[in-house]
Amino acid sequence: MKKITLILVLFVGLYTYSQTVRDSITFDPQKQQNAAQSILSGNYGKSVIVSAYGEITYNQPEADNGELDIQRLVLLFGYRFNDEVQFVTEVEIEHVNEVFVEQAFVNYAIEPNVSLRGGLMLVPFGIINEFHEPTTFNGVERPAVDNIIVPTTWRELGVGVVGRFNDLSLGYQAYVFNGFRSATPDGQGGVNGLLRGSNGLRGGRQRGIQSTVNSPTFSAKLDYYGLPGLRIGLSGYYGQTQPEDEIDTIDGTEIGVAMAGLDARYAYQRFTARGQFVYGSLSDTEAYNNLTGRDLGSNLLGWYLEAGYNLLPIGNKQRLFAFARYEQYDTHASTSGSLVRNDAFNRNDLTTGLSYHIAPGVVVKGDYQFRDNALSGADVADRLNFGIGVWF
Repeated sequence: MKKITLILVLFVGLYTYSQTVRDSITFDPQKQQNAAQSILSGNYGKSVIVSAYGEITYNQPEADNGELDIQRLVLLFGYRFNDEVQFVTEVEIEHVNEVFVEQAFVNYAIEPNVSLRGGLMLVPFGIINEFHEPTTFNGVERPAVDNIIVPTTWRELGVGVVGRFNDLSLGYQAYVFNGFRSATPDGQGGVNGLLRGSNGLRGGRQRGIQSTVNSPTFSAKLDYYGLPGLRIGLSGYYGQTQPEDEIDTIDGTEIGVAMAGLDARYAYQRFTARGQFVYGSLSDTEAYNNLTGRDLGSNLLGWYLEAGYNLLPIGNKQRLFAFARYEQYDTHASTSGSLVRNDAFNRNDLTTGLSYHIAPGVVVKGDYQFRDNALSGADVADRLNFGIGVWF
């Protein structure tokens, strides 16, 4: 513990002498854009535009060796066909050796404030799933709620509409997507379940990889920006999971999914705050668990609150945020049938640290996480994290 404390002290001493111009954390949340939105809004007068973001991280659980990782490098490309039609794609390289397409969609602006979209897109749910560039959030790692409950980065194939009602200070998104893949044949006449208790729906993301579709799922989000410095989001998702063709007639292979989320972001001068609440209801989990041998819960629940303060004067070009975030998340908020709730899946994290924005689009971060769960006698290792993030 003394070693960790010394490292944190050195981190503070090393970086408090400098100062930042701008960063997405302290932008007016009402005007904040993610990388794809930035390409769409900044592509006028250009045929091709290129952007990128990435992060290098160091994680050291208490009493264990640390791990250095190029966690991700994401390249974005946009092409403008004319004033109404554009194409955006993201190519993500994770841990140096894994390559994914994170987004690939066509945007057709049918009116100044209304666009149709089709392709591989982010599911509009919560904050981080849409705004996950490393300069847009505090902490080296994304909030656990947006990893375990909301399976960020959550993207699927679909079509939808995006727009806003300026008179109401209201933005909206509505999509039809393919759903989560719930099960595959095990090659021996049985079924392999992809969803489990420890991380809920995360293992069922199809991510545009030969996606199975039995029935469409529906996703929508409203964003209200009528109060200065405040942005409030309401998200919803509804549908069925998608088992593969060979097993789609077997009882227990499909799960009903209904999720709702409420989020808020606020910024005033040197102070920032954000929070999120997510609830998910899964139906037919008893039959699914009996068939697959999995331990999928029937309800998922997660929330967090975070506050940050810029320690440097407003006029300085650099910014140094001290922040704290508390989150609680439970993938066994309730269970069905004979499945007993696993208290190890009822978890909480307290993360506190610094985000130092040394230039527009460059951040150096350090934090310490106090981690725990509700299981009696459980020993969850606390963790020290450092990271470098860029976005341009």
